[in-house]
Amino acid sequence: MSLVLQKILIANRGEIAVRVIRAARELGVRTVAVYSELDRNSLHVRLADEAYALGGQTAAESYLNTEAILDAIRQSGADGVHPGYGFFSENADFARAITEMGVAFIGPPPEAIDEMGDKVSSRLAAQRGGAPIVPGTTEFAKGPDDIRTFGESNGWPVAIKAAFGGGGRGMKIVQSAAEVDDAMASAQREAKSFFGRDEVYVERYLTWPRHIEVQLVGDQHGEVVWVSTRDCSAQRRHQKLIEEAPAPALPDGVEDAMGAAAVKAAKAVGYYNAGTVEFIYQDGDFFFLEMNTRLQVEHPVTEMITDIDLVEWQIRVASGEPLPMTQDEVLARRRGHSIEVRINAEDVAGGKFLPSPGPISKLVTPDGFGVRFDTGYESGDEISQFYDNLVGKLIVWGKDRDTAIARTIRALEEMTVEGVATTIPADLAILKHPDFAAVEHSTKWVEQTLDLSEVSSAPVAAPTDGSGDDAPALVQRRTTVEVNGKRFDVTMWVPDMPAVVAGAAAPAKKKRSSSASAGGGALGSGDVTVPMQGTIVKILVEVGQEVAVGQGIVVLEAMKMENQINAEKAGTITEIKVEPGATVGGGDVVATIE
Repeated sequence: MSLVLQKILIANRGEIAVRVIRAARELGVRTVAVYSELDRNSLHVRLADEAYALGGQTAAESYLNTEAILDAIRQSGADGVHPGYGFFSENADFARAITEMGVAFIGPPPEAIDEMGDKVSSRLAAQRGGAPIVPGTTEFAKGPDDIRTFGESNGWPVAIKAAFGGGGRGMKIVQSAAEVDDAMASAQREAKSFFGRDEVYVERYLTWPRHIEVQLVGDQHGEVVWVSTRDCSAQRRHQKLIEEAPAPALPDGVEDAMGAAAVKAAKAVGYYNAGTVEFIYQDGDFFFLEMNTRLQVEHPVTEMITDIDLVEWQIRVASGEPLPMTQDEVLARRRGHSIEVRINAEDVAGGKFLPSPGPISKLVTPDGFGVRFDTGYESGDEISQFYDNLVGKLIVWGKDRDTAIARTIRALEEMTVEGVATTIPADLAILKHPDFAAVEHSTKWVEQTLDLSEVSSAPVAAPTDGSGDDAPALVQRRTTVEVNGKRFDVTMWVPDMPAVVAGAAAPAKKKRSSSASAGGGALGSGDVTVPMQGTIVKILVEVGQEVAVGQGIVVLEAMKMENQINAEKAGTITEIKVEPGATVGGGDVVATIE
């Protein structure tokens, strides 16, 4: 049966765009990439059949620019749009705009996104489907007083969460009433930056839960199947580090009950295409947490234990085809165990997990039986401060969980990433820990139990090669040109001469040691510096104010996450060198203390 869709535009970037391009190509479907100014030569752009410039650098200027993407759809003649994850993937208005153009949205119907993408109404839908929910509000928080009232009634801590997001973005844990105002403001800023909306709600925060989710797929004929569970409990800052499928060490019957509850919740809103229902599990009980109305970052672990290409299923469902398997047939395909490790550009030294943007001077990925690596980067590409910091995903299969863990450790130890710090040292610490092997970890385990005080992940610079005297007179060069916003690759033979940039070279900026914390200032100096590139979103002090060691000076947003930069010296603020909205680089001085 031939597919209805013939050309797909991927309204995303990086690893997920590459993933969709490859799946579409295997189906004989042409692909269209879109890109920001910073992504002009990115891997997803190089792989696609066509590519169109969106303009701008930040996500808001490019991948969240609705008109620019709609214009690219019109110019390319794409008959389908895959939103990936993040950006517009859970935006019902975007899905409606696509369908109103007569173009298939490779995702759920807008009505389902509205109901399930909003974390408040999704709780009501889950209740209709019979799933237990974590105690929390069923309305958006109108202000800090709503959150304080909930905390006083239900007990602290509580979680403030973005109503239209996921992945830990826009989520803040509040330990007391005094923390509510700042936490709510920070959650709203992050939610607005990443999802384009800043509504939040509040719910009870469990003390030692596991995060377990159910992958499901529905078709446009009313059928929904759940494919597997996944355990995503190894997290920091409420963002996942390691995921595995199926979820291990569940009592008999719990996985089936979760799967049935997920299917009922999906059917309650007329859901089709791929989606994930997330649950919190503790002491034998599970509670509906939220539904992600899109493909998940961790979908490959489900693919590895089922041999089901979920992106292929997405494209076929969007073409109107029925699901190719029944529930029993899906479950009969499962075999072995799979682990996915998210490798992020972060410095984990001392457990800080500070963003580490910059160029990847060398990337060598592991191989071998049962090993897969999904990435949107190659050697020479750059991790930008303006986007997510995911370098790639290592996905490993084993005949059982112990084999999968051992194989993942082997593969991680073979991998080379130079130029940026990565989370690999923390990933290895998790995988080698007896708590992980015994499935005794929780969503809080990395931050509360795992000892990363001696772990270092300083970026390693690739050695430079000063040779080249024997280079040929002419070499082949590849460059790109844009004609009316459409990208073309051009290959030409040119003299082998170093590129010359007009104008005087800017002095190199002194980089701060990667082992420095987010405290600001090295060894307690009077200069408060930032450890990474980013944007100042808030000033916490004023000139003339007395500050103590560890007191917050500014809030820096880097890679869509907020980081508080603290004083490492007590004294008086004599100068503030930045203002909200300013872009700073690693090592820049933002304030002075005397």
